[in-house]
Amino acid sequence: QVQLVESGGGLVQAGGSLRLSCAASGLTFSTYAVGWFRQTPGKEREFVAAISINGGTTEYADSVKGRFTIARDNTEKTTYLQMNSLKPEDTAVYYCHGAFLNFRTVAAGRGLYWGQGTQVTVSS
Repeated sequence: QVQLVESGGGLVQAGGSLRLSCAASGLTFSTYAVGWFRQTPGKEREFVAAISINGGTTEYADSVKGRFTIARDNTEKTTYLQMNSLKPEDTAVYYCHGAFLNFRTVAAGRGLYWGQGTQVTVSS
């Protein structure tokens, strides 16, 4: 059974930082591209960041470039999203997403696997 489990969300003041983690199980993690998406009530889920299977390629939404960093540890089967200089508009539920091999598939949100989400709230 494949599981992606996010953690690290919480409440932070504007300008602060959080690091999200996504722990994978039930799959060969090193063969999965991984991404982060976020969603607020009444809006569609939106792309935040993605990373290729070996970490050599990353992509970010324009709204988070220069503030967020995605990374992965294939030994630990974990993906991270370091979020700095947080803004109130970053408030959302953040989801981890995985797709077999294909970086473009995960960046498009078309992979097979999603986590349950973790809430990030940024106060002004």
